[in-house]
Amino acid sequence: ANTNLNSTNNDNDNANAIASTPPTDTVPPITHEGQMPQKKFYRSRAHCNPLSFNEAFDYPPRPDLFDWTEEHYPNHPQLSDCGTDAGEFSASSAQIHPTVLDVGCGFGGLTLALSALLPEETILGLEIRSKVTEYVRLRILASRKEAMGTGASIAGCDGDGETHDAEKEDGETHDAEKDGTETDATDRDDPNDKRASHRPTHQNASVLRTNAMKYLPNHIPPRSLSKLFFCFPDPHFKKKNHPRRIVSTRLLTEYAHWLKPGEGKLYCITDVRDLHEWHVERCEEHPLFEEVTEEEMEGDECVWAMRTETEEGKKVRREGRE
Repeated sequence: ANTNLNSTNNDNDNANAIASTPPTDTVPPITHEGQMPQKKFYRSRAHCNPLSFNEAFDYPPRPDLFDWTEEHYPNHPQLSDCGTDAGEFSASSAQIHPTVLDVGCGFGGLTLALSALLPEETILGLEIRSKVTEYVRLRILASRKEAMGTGASIAGCDGDGETHDAEKEDGETHDAEKDGTETDATDRDDPNDKRASHRPTHQNASVLRTNAMKYLPNHIPPRSLSKLFFCFPDPHFKKKNHPRRIVSTRLLTEYAHWLKPGEGKLYCITDVRDLHEWHVERCEEHPLFEEVTEEEMEGDECVWAMRTETEEGKKVRREGRE
């Protein structure tokens, strides 16, 4: 009798085990929204040729037909004064569009740093690789949630202010740092840093997966950008591939079309001397651009951010290269 009873209990245990096993189509995502993603799950090739990239992208027919507040900046700081009037809210949201672009933003270090450095601007990282874009999107959402938990004011936010327990470690870094973590510009304690008194909400930062060489005119209105960043682009060493370089006479004319006349700035950084000289030569030759002085560059916090907040910038600094 005891043997039969034990056999029945074992059968029940197996049935419970089978019933509690989740079906394969409900496997949870690698990272839940609000949690800090780990880079080891979002690795991709370092560079991608945009001229031969055939994946489909969604884009509007014209820039004015795209509502940036719907998915990218739902709680943008500029929406704080619109109140409850629907017409006023619609008018305010129509005025919100990216004013600073981080083209080829990678894992989003500079995008988030610029969000803290330029709280009055609207920052957008552009990335063509799908996994990397998803990493940056989740990273921005986690940073926004963390800001809510630390008591930062978020205009128009309807969150409950709950402190999240997102992982502080980002996992592996591009250059395999020992502790596997990454520090945002907002995490340093620098008494001379103006960000010390301003805890960023990152509501002015977002990321968009697109092919910038093809679809930028569909998203960005002319003469609307104050800053345009190209950090450590593909050098395209072979001479036959030089037309693919992100800085050329033809492309500089397009960039001038999007930058604000008299105040828009183009930022380029690379650790390849030949490519740096190429950038300088093309910009000097172009009639719509002029080089800023060394004093201006040294006093520009965005230049410092390019050197310290990007993946390759950190690698260059650790290796003692220029």
